[in-house]
Amino acid sequence: MTAGTVTAGISFAPCALIPIYNHKDTIVEGVHGLRAHGLPVVIVDDGSNAATRDVLDALARDVPQVHLLRLPHNQGKGRALSAGLLAARELGFSHALQIDADGQHDVNDVPRFIAESATHPDALICGRPIYDDSVPRGRLYGRYITHFFVWLETLSLDIQDSMCGFRLYPLAPTCAELARKPFPARMDFDTEAAVRLFWRGVPVRNLATRVIYPENGLSHFRMWRDNVRISAMHTRLLLGMLPRAPRLLRRRWRRSEAACAG
Repeated sequence: MTAGTVTAGISFAPCALIPIYNHKDTIVEGVHGLRAHGLPVVIVDDGSNAATRDVLDALARDVPQVHLLRLPHNQGKGRALSAGLLAARELGFSHALQIDADGQHDVNDVPRFIAESATHPDALICGRPIYDDSVPRGRLYGRYITHFFVWLETLSLDIQDSMCGFRLYPLAPTCAELARKPFPARMDFDTEAAVRLFWRGVPVRNLATRVIYPENGLSHFRMWRDNVRISAMHTRLLLGMLPRAPRLLRRRWRRSEAACAG
C-alpha cells in the first residue's frame, strides 16, 4: 500500500517519519530501505552537526520523495517527532510510520506495518520488540516497569510495548491530540503519546518486530535524566487516568460484551 490508496472509504497515504540527531552513518541505508518499499520519507533534523546536515541535504536533493524539515537547534526526540507529525499532515499524508535513525528497526517489517494500518486505518500500530542478545539488560528490565505503569494508566493490556519507536500513527487523531496539549519533548514522548491516544479512543494493534542495538551505535538515552523524566511522566499519567477511569472501564466492559456476543 502506498500514497493514494483508498481503504474502506478512507484515503490512505502513509509516509515514514525519521527524527535524527547526528546519525549520519546509518541514515542513508535507512532512507533507501524505506524508499525501496515505496514510502515517502519525512526527516526531521533535530539540530544535527555539520557532517550530518551535509548527508541529509544530499538525501533531500538526490532521493525522490524525501522531505527534510530542519529545527534550528536540538530540542529533543519528542519535539522533533511532534514537528514531523504536523509537517506530514500538512504535506497531505494520512499516516506516519515512525522509525529510528540509528538502524535499530528492521525495515523489512515496513510492509507488515503498512498492511496492518491499511486494514485498520483508525488504529495506532505499535511495534512489540523482539530483542537479540545486543539489548542492554538495564534497558530491558526498565521496560517492564513502564509496561506495568502503562497497564495501570490505561486500565488495559492493549498497549503491549509503549516504548518502541517503530509505530504507525493515524495522523488525524494524533495531530488533534497534539493540538489539544503538546506531547513531551524528549524520550518520554513515545509512552505518553501512546497512552493519550488510547485515552482518546484510538484503538491499538501490536506487531512483533525485531529490534537490535547496533555495535558502537549512537544512543541519546541518558540514564538518570531520562529516567527522571519517565518517572515524572508516569506520575502525570496516573493522575490523568483517575478522572478517566469510569470511561475506560465502560469501554472495556463494552468490548468484553461485544466479544461475548460475537
